[in-house]
Amino acid sequence: MSEPSARDVVGGVDLSDDNYVVRQSLVRNKYAVEDSSGRTVLRGKQKLFKVKEDFPFTDPDGDVVFRIKARNLLDVAGEYALVDERSGDTFGVIEKEFTLFKHAYTLRSPEGERWARIESESAVVMALKSLSGIFGLLPHTYTVTGADGEVVGTIEERFSLRDVYDVTIGETGDVPREAIVAAAVAIDALEEN
Repeated sequence: MSEPSARDVVGGVDLSDDNYVVRQSLVRNKYAVEDSSGRTVLRGKQKLFKVKEDFPFTDPDGDVVFRIKARNLLDVAGEYALVDERSGDTFGVIEKEFTLFKHAYTLRSPEGERWARIESESAVVMALKSLSGIFGLLPHTYTVTGADGEVVGTIEERFSLRDVYDVTIGETGDVPREAIVAAAVAIDALEEN
């Protein structure tokens, strides 16, 4: 595993690109994250039958580099810590907000500072998706907004048999790219998109 650079938060992970593709396997919640050249930079796998979420992410060599760990048993409006595998330190928190007809998450620093908000399309679109089977086939779109209100990224699902998301990350300021990419995977798994 490599050491973290000034831009990296977690050693062994190169997320210096601005565009990623998150692909879910057809069978279960196993994910591959590819950079714009098609190189796999991360893999994630949701563990089945766990009382609390524990979602390891590995580098291309198969070494665990960080995890998403649930802080609570229930995830109606749960918090998920992003934990560096090497140090055991939490480097961010994904907070699932309780909302009706909308998916909303807040990315926070370990100290609780709000870094960004990830929000699905309008409540009307999400209501149609949840109430009608045909609308449920429409791809999901999320906007990542920084603490200053500026858009710092997007997570856009493709229309396909398996879940595939295009993740675009702009200038993120204090938001670690690992947090945005991990959130893209977590949202698909937790929302069962």
